[in-house]
Amino acid sequence: MANDEVKKSRRQFLLKSGLGLVGLALGNNFLVKGSVAINTESRKLTLGDGFSLKEKHPDLVVLSDKPWNIETPPHLLDDAITPANKLFVRNNGLIPENIDAKTWTLTIDGESVEKQTVFTLDDLKKKFKHHTYQLVHECAGNGRAEYNPPGHGNQWTTGGVGCCEWTGVRLRDVLEAAGIKKDAVYIGYYGRDKHLSGKDEVPISRGVPMRKALEEEALVAWAMNGQDIPVVHGYPLRLIFGGWPASTSGKWLTRISIRNKIHDGAKMNGADYRLPKNTIAPGAKITATNENMRIIEAMPVKSLITYPKTGAQLPEGKMLELRGHAWAGDRKIKEMHISYNFGATWQKCSIKGPRNRNCWQQWTTQVKLPQKGYFEVWARATDSEGVMQPMLVPAWNPGGYLNNACHRIAVEVV
Repeated sequence: MANDEVKKSRRQFLLKSGLGLVGLALGNNFLVKGSVAINTESRKLTLGDGFSLKEKHPDLVVLSDKPWNIETPPHLLDDAITPANKLFVRNNGLIPENIDAKTWTLTIDGESVEKQTVFTLDDLKKKFKHHTYQLVHECAGNGRAEYNPPGHGNQWTTGGVGCCEWTGVRLRDVLEAAGIKKDAVYIGYYGRDKHLSGKDEVPISRGVPMRKALEEEALVAWAMNGQDIPVVHGYPLRLIFGGWPASTSGKWLTRISIRNKIHDGAKMNGADYRLPKNTIAPGAKITATNENMRIIEAMPVKSLITYPKTGAQLPEGKMLELRGHAWAGDRKIKEMHISYNFGATWQKCSIKGPRNRNCWQQWTTQVKLPQKGYFEVWARATDSEGVMQPMLVPAWNPGGYLNNACHRIAVEVV
């Protein structure tokens, strides 16, 4: 479609549509933090933790700056491989300072390791085979803003997701080099990020069951998109578990413990990254015990419309080109559909196969909208087990996790 056929949204139409992005740009030199525009002409918001907003696209949305939490508007996620400057940021602590990759080490320990072993970064690069995978990386709270009442935490809309190309060594190879005892059930990670309080406390230490840790695509990574991982994303070393909550993919990685029980580190208990075992009414109180809560594992089926940007205007009689991505945790995408009449009918889309397991898939289609006026385009993916995205926000939970309702954009035919 020619550039003059689908124009960028005008502010008046976006506001009228009710689907305007929280992070609507106010010109090239501004970001939106909540409802406050942050002038980023100099972009010197570093808080002394080594990160500058200069590293990111100016239209990304700052949800918080201590710790940094930054999301990406959907139209900026149009690339098959998410560029570093468009990848969301989700931190629980402060970025470590004075990082020296030459002296960086990774310790493998725990109740279920045969022999505690320490690897330098150089050891990892020289002793093990390198692997590269494109892996979906999504915050478990992506979509939290749509829950009512709001879930606890930063109010992510749709932009807490990306799919970069990661290079490193298989976690399985590293763990097997240290030796895995037969009673191993879980791994837990530790990083060098600092607690927000400044105290000597661990801000986050999560993990995954051994079945996930030993998958081919589970990486100890040092490169992202062919370059050193940016500091804000975990330089010089991090874990990557595609298709599971991004919180399992520990950054600034210094230690992995092989456990003989479910890991009990920071953010593994209470309501953190856990769902009620039985559904509850919106706003209901629940005691966050192991008896009542379960740990989030694979992420649900989901999709995004990345073109056009919400608020697009289309000349009457012209075809509307649509494209985006779809993903489904540990599963593949089987089908992709769009609707322009609020779900009354659905049109099947073309979808590419995944580059590898745990990678998102690109979809495209064209549609001719029937007349002038306002339309919403909804996107709905179906995974390889036949599970579809819900058209409405799914079951409420206190953390506002796993919202995989259909993404939608506003389009006006003029």
